[in-house]
Amino acid sequence: MINAVLLARWQFAFTVGFHIVLPAFSIGLASYLMVLEGLWLVTGRRVYLDVFRYWLKIFAITFAMGVVSGLVMSYEFGTNWGTFADKAGPVIGPLMGYEVLTAFFLEAGFLGVMLFGMNRVGPVLHYMATCLVALGTLISAFWILSVNSWMQTPAGYTMGADGQFLPANWWDVIFNPSFPYRLVHMVIASYLSVAFVVGAVAAWHLLRDRQNQAARLMFSMAMWMAAIVAPIQIAAGDAHGLNTLEHQPAKIAALEGDWHSEPGQPLILFGWPDMKNERTEYEVSIPHLGALVLTHTWDGAIKGLADFPRDQRPYSPIVFFAFRIMVGLGFLMFGVGLASLYYRARRRLYEARWLQRLVVLMAPSGFIALLSGWVVTEVGRQPYTVYGLLRTAQSHSPIGLPGVATSLAAFAVVYFIVFGAGLAFLLRLMRTPPATGESGPPQGVPVRTAGITPTPALIAPSHPAAAE
Repeated sequence: MINAVLLARWQFAFTVGFHIVLPAFSIGLASYLMVLEGLWLVTGRRVYLDVFRYWLKIFAITFAMGVVSGLVMSYEFGTNWGTFADKAGPVIGPLMGYEVLTAFFLEAGFLGVMLFGMNRVGPVLHYMATCLVALGTLISAFWILSVNSWMQTPAGYTMGADGQFLPANWWDVIFNPSFPYRLVHMVIASYLSVAFVVGAVAAWHLLRDRQNQAARLMFSMAMWMAAIVAPIQIAAGDAHGLNTLEHQPAKIAALEGDWHSEPGQPLILFGWPDMKNERTEYEVSIPHLGALVLTHTWDGAIKGLADFPRDQRPYSPIVFFAFRIMVGLGFLMFGVGLASLYYRARRRLYEARWLQRLVVLMAPSGFIALLSGWVVTEVGRQPYTVYGLLRTAQSHSPIGLPGVATSLAAFAVVYFIVFGAGLAFLLRLMRTPPATGESGPPQGVPVRTAGITPTPALIAPSHPAAAE
């Protein structure tokens, strides 16, 4: 039955679903820009500066869209989730304030220098601004994930007389049990997501011009990221899963589709969790593999979903399928990375047309995996906002169904218009081929006074081999 609480959850899911992609893009792209500019300063190869400027325009638009989408959620805490804000505010309010003070101000303060200051402050100072913007995105992720992790695994708090969560130990609040795992998993996911967008754009242009040096550089760097970071992400996900099993066992049971505990727990590959009859229909499973993955033993067992009271169970079908989408895409990224290593070893990376076509198709794969992981995290936490302590049904504001429905409809219309236009503009920029030689050292900058000797490599056009 549709009620105000359910619609408020849909509204928050809708707005967060739009928002989470944009900061993730900003995190990965800011670090990529930092690497590109650093390589330009070290090597003097102009192709690095060309690629830097190509993605800088995209970063600026993405950053602005992320700021706008994030503001909306702040208001939703007050309009739709006032009770939650009142009870958890003494803990999460300061953490979100620290994010603004230490991260957003840092990013906003140096973003202007990064975007417009290269001809004014010189290459070295400009690079420092780029580094500080990249650092700001990571600090922002630190605080936001600390907030979310505390809601998943609350620690370091006491309960006030009026039912409020009060901080008792800020160290335990910030570095709660799941925080390190979530931070690593999310940051790596951001890097992988950006790597496949960069790789897809590069592959798109390589399919049209195999000799485009900027596109070759972008594709090479993206495939290195896929080959190196994808397996690290799989290992980080495994560690995160073990931590979740310890602190949120019902979530693990829901995402695995396991209803009953049994020795040698099977790994269910496919099926349909039936919440009413407490079983997974049409199950296709591998015996003992679930025990190996979850307990690292052959005959291990986990607590099944049927062992939890019905009113404490997440809705398994959503978590079950979202988890498999995330894992499936993760292993597909890993496979692309391995394929790229094979062709790189044979010196045919830029001739592998099928690989380039596959990478183009996988452009949104990182963000789809990221959104799927977010669904697993948030739906798997239900029926709580603060896990095990504050239920979702006790967290919403006293607002009626018509009010929530009206704002949800308005948000949907505005978001699709505004962000649809933004996405169209981003795709238009990405369709434009990166041109080697479109930019050189900033005109009018006394490079020597910035601490860099103006060597021929720095001021001459890049050699075609520079992107190799």
